[in-house]
Amino acid sequence: MTELSAALHGIARAQRLLVASDYDGVLAPIVDDPAAARPLPTAIEVLRLLSALPDTFVALISGRALSELGALSGLGAPARLVGSHGAEWSPGQVAGFDAERAGVLAGVTEAMQDVASRYAGVMAERKPVNAVLHLRRATRPDAAAATAELEQRLACWPELRITHGKEIVEVAVVPADKGSALATLRSSVSADAVLFLGDDVTDEDAFARLSSLDVGVKVGPGATLAAYRVDTPEEAAGVLAQLLELRASASR
Repeated sequence: MTELSAALHGIARAQRLLVASDYDGVLAPIVDDPAAARPLPTAIEVLRLLSALPDTFVALISGRALSELGALSGLGAPARLVGSHGAEWSPGQVAGFDAERAGVLAGVTEAMQDVASRYAGVMAERKPVNAVLHLRRATRPDAAAATAELEQRLACWPELRITHGKEIVEVAVVPADKGSALATLRSSVSADAVLFLGDDVTDEDAFARLSSLDVGVKVGPGATLAAYRVDTPEEAAGVLAQLLELRASASR
């Protein structure tokens, strides 16, 4: 039995279990066009089955807009979806996103679009409370130049949260992170243990909130606070499937 398998055996017996995951790079393989990121059917089906078990709660915490996350993942109640890195919990107004913050986001988006227009393969995307510079399709020199230029342009807004993820630069205008979102979810369901799967820099905030009773799984390469690692979304789906089997047995 691997160390990860042993850890899954442990949390499968928790009285109340929260299973939370990022979307892109974990449930859905990374693709050049973010709008084309479709989840692995096995992963989604396993999450649905987990959410049907007693005292087992499922959540997605993503940087995507909440509406987009629901449409792409196909998940709904009883699973809980949290968008914009923890800023969006329900449709409608986002807490803290007032007229002033909206003005800042408009300015950030305009600057980002201006930068993107000068580099082939670079794209700017506005989201509900943040903006993203996509660099995956650009050459490495162009990606580096666009990133440096954007950072220079953003210096006039010192209160921004700027995150360098996998081939993206994400700029948020309201304070939110996946660690705080995970803590809120844990508290809301009184979870005794948590499984969290993530692949990117923003997921480290969630890994940092895990206790010794929890299990964190990093998907793919890179430095991480997670105690365990798998290489691909397909392997991440396997982790969820193993937990489903163990949890179902423990619930009988």
